[in-house]
Amino acid sequence: MSTASALRHLTATEVKLVLREPMTIGFGMLLPTVILLGLGSVPILREPTPEFGGVRFVDIFAPTALILGMGVLGIQHLPSVLATYRENGVLRRMATTPVHPGLVLAAQLIAVVAAVFASSALLVLTAWLVLDVPLPRQPLLFTAAFLVGTASLVALGVLAAALAPSSRVANGLSMSLYLVVMLVGGLFLPRIFMPDVLVRLGEFTPPGVQLLLDTWSGGADTSGTGPLAQLAIMAVIAAVAAVAAAKLFRWE
Repeated sequence: MSTASALRHLTATEVKLVLREPMTIGFGMLLPTVILLGLGSVPILREPTPEFGGVRFVDIFAPTALILGMGVLGIQHLPSVLATYRENGVLRRMATTPVHPGLVLAAQLIAVVAAVFASSALLVLTAWLVLDVPLPRQPLLFTAAFLVGTASLVALGVLAAALAPSSRVANGLSMSLYLVVMLVGGLFLPRIFMPDVLVRLGEFTPPGVQLLLDTWSGGADTSGTGPLAQLAIMAVIAAVAAVAAAKLFRWE
């Protein structure tokens, strides 16, 4: 079997496993949209208010709901699965076959990224069609922010799996990382009410919720270097985490 064929079969298997995992489907793919719809069902949250700069709460909460799914899939589901594979000897047994265990890692990454894309597409389209939240007004820059943000979260998730000696430790690391990402992302408190230091952190740390918010609303200033600097810093974080994970990852 060729490497391409093996990767194709492994990816199909990983996708099926993701779809059979109720927690992943529920919390990673459906919950962000359900939360946004739930908040959108409250009439006052669909009205423009001065507290939110003259826009509606659902308009500024949509990017935060977006990172909820990205975080669950990238830095909770991914480290848990990889650490469990290693703990159960799946990767060690793969090493005794002509198929390198690295293909399992690649297939898992493809399955997780596909799930992130599906979750995000569902949220964006539902927000647009049901709550009348406009589609991202700066689509190219929004797409770049989304791709770099997803890559940085996935890289951090693989690094957590690389550092954890067991699935239990991997779950602890990924939960701690998830809480930090959601804190600076404004999930626990709207960003306009957050301390300045947390707001500034959220501008440059994965998954770049401020850039997602600015490009969705059309408020990103493309005349300066601000958005490029935000993308560059997150790209550097993704690269450093990926290189560290590659060096530290243990197959058994």
